[in-house]
Amino acid sequence: MVRQPLEMRRLRLLLELKHRGTITAVAEAMSYTQSAVSQQLSMLASEVGVPLLEADGRRRRLTPQAEILVEHARTILAELDLAHANIAASIGEISGTYRVASFQTVTLAWLPFVMTELKAAHPGLRVEIVQAEPEAATPGLLMREFDAVIAETYPGQPRRPAAGTEEWPICTDPMRIASRPGIDDPSAPLSALRAAPFIMEPEGSNAREWAVSTCRNAGFEPDIIVATDDMRAQVRFVERGLGVAFLPDLVWFDTPPPKQLVRVSEREILLRIRTGYSGHPAVAAMHHAIQSANTTVRRAIRGRLAKPDD
Repeated sequence: MVRQPLEMRRLRLLLELKHRGTITAVAEAMSYTQSAVSQQLSMLASEVGVPLLEADGRRRRLTPQAEILVEHARTILAELDLAHANIAASIGEISGTYRVASFQTVTLAWLPFVMTELKAAHPGLRVEIVQAEPEAATPGLLMREFDAVIAETYPGQPRRPAAGTEEWPICTDPMRIASRPGIDDPSAPLSALRAAPFIMEPEGSNAREWAVSTCRNAGFEPDIIVATDDMRAQVRFVERGLGVAFLPDLVWFDTPPPKQLVRVSEREILLRIRTGYSGHPAVAAMHHAIQSANTTVRRAIRGRLAKPDD
């Protein structure tokens, strides 16, 4: 039986439903009404010739046939990404809009330099920045809300790039215990801080998971009195002697560091992109600009750290 060709916009809606879980969430993300989403999915089911949704209590879930279609939709959209990348590479001039999600320390320390360099080198390229934690931003990368995500990983955490993505390393960033002079002995082992109050990132983040694991490996459960993903706020609490924190070197790019900093580990910062987009010249331009910004910022950080040990 001859069927009509599948409509790409409707395939995208099906993928959104797979990742977001509800038609309401899809409608909000895509700026559609719920009825419009439902209508488009019904039309897609007619094109395929089988039901794509089935009742699951008060909600609706994808049928097995819809799950098959989702996998093919991912492949189709990846091929379209590859086509866009190849066309852009053939033109020789980088233009269009490039959307990047980035977490706070990178947004503050690197991205003003990155945008300045890209604006000068590629005036036809519009760069849009959204501050978001990597854990929350990566689904948006797959859903084409972003073209790249600047992410971080910590020691002991398995590297599991999401299907359809790849990662370009940028640098390592030392992690140090920061405390106010007179509060803790910087020469003491981490286990000496078992009674200290800690300032950490919120639960669910890679940074929090690593920090808690590091304390447990030192033989104690950390007493967490403040949970915030705002690194500048963490610095303020440390400055007032209210606790200690695991802070990355990038936070000191424009802030005087405390005298007591003890290196305990390092995180890796990387550029996460969709696989089909890896050949796009904007990706290489962004990667180069970030590395250039990192070189500039590291020079400033080394000047601020009284006793760099890296």
